Amino acid sequence: MIDEGQFNENLRIVRESIAKACEKCGRQTHEVKLLPVTKNWPVVAVEYCRNAGMKTVGENRVQEAREKQQGIGGIDWELIGHLQGNKVNQVVGNFSRIQTVDSLKLLRRIAVVSDRMNLKCRVLLQVNTGKDPAKFGFSEREAVDALGEALQLPSLLVEGLMTIAPYVPDNLSVARASFEKLATLRDSLQLQYGVLLPELSMGMSGDLFEAIEAGSTMIRVGSALWGNRS
Repeated sequence: MIDEGQFNENLRIVRESIAKACEKCGRQTHEVKLLPVTKNWPVVAVEYCRNAGMKTVGENRVQEAREKQQGIGGIDWELIGHLQGNKVNQVVGNFSRIQTVDSLKLLRRIAVVSDRMNLKCRVLLQVNTGKDPAKFGFSEREAVDALGEALQLPSLLVEGLMTIAPYVPDNLSVARASFEKLATLRDSLQLQYGVLLPELSMGMSGDLFEAIEAGSTMIRVGSALWGNRS
């Protein structure tokens, strides 16, 4: 694993890339949050983030995250990987937000558990705007009804939408189209339901420019910070 000095240099480069993307499309840097993704890395990776002043990290796997949570404090955790219904009990109350609510069944399960725990769970609806068969998420049409139901559940707070663009090497126009569709859907849902959905979690290390141009408010970055595991 890289040392903390190399991490800080990588972090500087990523932040510089975000700033350049924002400048290019006329946005302010503070409009785009950086979520460091610490999956597959030991808890020291989370310590690097905390030492650098970042108080939130993203994790894909519930069990891995729960083990890390025992070893460090002062950090908020967002779940950015697929959540199985039988693990909802382990997530509600231990993660500050679930970004990957991708079915009505899961939505209802989270609401039941949150209500039982007397908590209001912050969530994003995951939408498969790229129509990628390898990805989870509501279709754009399904997301309309999902939000309508979620707004009737007092134990849920829907803060926005999330997507993972299809991976098409050397053709970032595919990712751009996916991001633009999510932004358009968000605007439509806000008008239809009269609610604010401020968060658009979209974009990763390889497509952050395209995501920011499309309106992303949160970039989920792993490999650009840590490199790739051998």
